[in-house]
Amino acid sequence: MVKVLGAEGLSIEEVLQAYDWKGQVEKVCRYGAGHINDTFEVTAQNPQEGPLDYILQRINKSIFKIPEQVMENIVGVTDFLREKIVERGGDPERETLTVYRTKNGQNCYKDSQGEYWRVYLFIEDAICLQSVEEPQQFFESARSFGNFMNQLGEYPAAALHETIPDFHNTPVRYENLMKAAEKDVMGRVASVEKELEFVRQRKEDCFYLVRLLEQGKLPLRVTHNDTKLNNILLDSKTQKGICIIDLDTIMPGLAAYDFGDSIRFGAATAAEDEPDLSKVHFDPSLYQTYLEGYLQGAGDVLTRQEIDSLPWGARLMTLECGMRFLTDYLEGDHYFKISRPGHNLDRTRTQLKLVWEMEQYFK
Repeated sequence: MVKVLGAEGLSIEEVLQAYDWKGQVEKVCRYGAGHINDTFEVTAQNPQEGPLDYILQRINKSIFKIPEQVMENIVGVTDFLREKIVERGGDPERETLTVYRTKNGQNCYKDSQGEYWRVYLFIEDAICLQSVEEPQQFFESARSFGNFMNQLGEYPAAALHETIPDFHNTPVRYENLMKAAEKDVMGRVASVEKELEFVRQRKEDCFYLVRLLEQGKLPLRVTHNDTKLNNILLDSKTQKGICIIDLDTIMPGLAAYDFGDSIRFGAATAAEDEPDLSKVHFDPSLYQTYLEGYLQGAGDVLTRQEIDSLPWGARLMTLECGMRFLTDYLEGDHYFKISRPGHNLDRTRTQLKLVWEMEQYFK
């Protein structure tokens, strides 16, 4: 009898039948702290090898409208990475995600309820941190994401599906916010005029990176688009970054997008939903730590203009995130999960304060 924990209402038993687990499945339980997909650890007992662990995920169709395209992106990128890792004498089973196929050889399984599931091999002796506890960890995350960019430098980025259209199209995010303010469906605009004016004053900034791409001054890259510390597995013994995970948002984009999102999250002195703005600051020393690690990992793959665009990435990804939080607040908090009234407004204000402090630093 399989012990299943935390999977109420999901067709786990059906999914388990679609895969060869190389042993008797003994336990399925919720795993990790992710908010988008439903993630489980599957443990099977193999007579010769002992316990075998896998990661099973239900892909969130409300976010990723075409799961097949998400999986095509992931398989294309991880297969490419495996070749690069082998060329460099590394361990592909440990240094990139391995998509485990169904019995029919498919990269994911569609169940009878129309839900999509995928399986990864579990990477042992690895840890995942939710926040930066010391600068070296931030350096390691930077080096890992820089190396990720380096390894994928020759990958045809334009061949990737845009699984979330206009995800980092900052001008579109600006227009979405202005439309939400005009409609004011929740009657909240009067309370956020200060924040809206802050964004309006930076309308032209929103076009900066997009125009450089359109002018051919910045190359299209394979971007991860969610470069937080908790999307890197660290070796539990050495604390060195070993594997980039959560590849759902792999898409064509700019190096400045990934770099900037890391700075937005990691070079701040408080959580992104901290209500006390006196605790929220941009930390220049952490910025420099990340920049050093990122450039070390990226090697010679970045152009001079890409390197020059990185500070703009920090400012614009933070501004963009603030606009997204504010848009959601004005529309009724339907996208980002909230746990208190005004939660998205608190998030907005932390991001805008970080933008202002970045602007002072990068003058």
